[in-house]
Amino acid sequence: MESVLITGANKGIGLELVRGFAASGRHVIACCRAPGDAEDLQALASADSKVEVHEVHVSDGDSVATLAKQIGDRPIDILINNAGMAGPDFQHQGLADMDYDGWAEVFAVNTMAPLRVLQAFRANLAQGTNPRAVTVTSQMGAIGLDMPVMFAYCSSKGAVNKVMRLAAPELKKEGITVALVHPGFVKTDMGGPSAHITAEESAAGLISVIDALTIDDSPCFKTWEGNDHVW
Repeated sequence: MESVLITGANKGIGLELVRGFAASGRHVIACCRAPGDAEDLQALASADSKVEVHEVHVSDGDSVATLAKQIGDRPIDILINNAGMAGPDFQHQGLADMDYDGWAEVFAVNTMAPLRVLQAFRANLAQGTNPRAVTVTSQMGAIGLDMPVMFAYCSSKGAVNKVMRLAAPELKKEGITVALVHPGFVKTDMGGPSAHITAEESAAGLISVIDALTIDDSPCFKTWEGNDHVW
């Protein structure tokens, strides 16, 4: 049975990834900031023994270290860095007005935390079967596309894309595939009700993409539909 660790698992795409991977027979280590408040996730875990819930604050080194200690030396086949944040209010992350403290916070969560989590579970991944380190990013971070909005969010996603691309060659030597995935424009707290697809549709697509990944793909940037995305 494959083991999948997912951050930001309490709602939206993360929750649907937990649901989808568990339904397909995988063991899921579902992680979020406040498990006590994650009613839907707790209900899922209560109904399915393949789901275990853990607390982690991905931008807090001590919290990530505590999670790593709880998991121990168990192999992990798929690591999904899904936790993320949009950053300051839209009007406060642009050329005319930037909330710099908010920008630093979004970088801590969206850019630095994925590497922190990857470092913490690198040895676990190295023991996995076809191990894959996946980061849920956004097309808004692609340098090849013009997205002149949400400076803090876009720059954090562009930076994490580069970080993972830098990490990929060394991890490839250990048999670990590195992939970045764009989940689509999703009806979540960030995307809103007018977005194009549901979290369920996004997660189903992402699971198909992740399941198809091999070491020959590393590094790659894929859409939820399985297409290559411009970097």
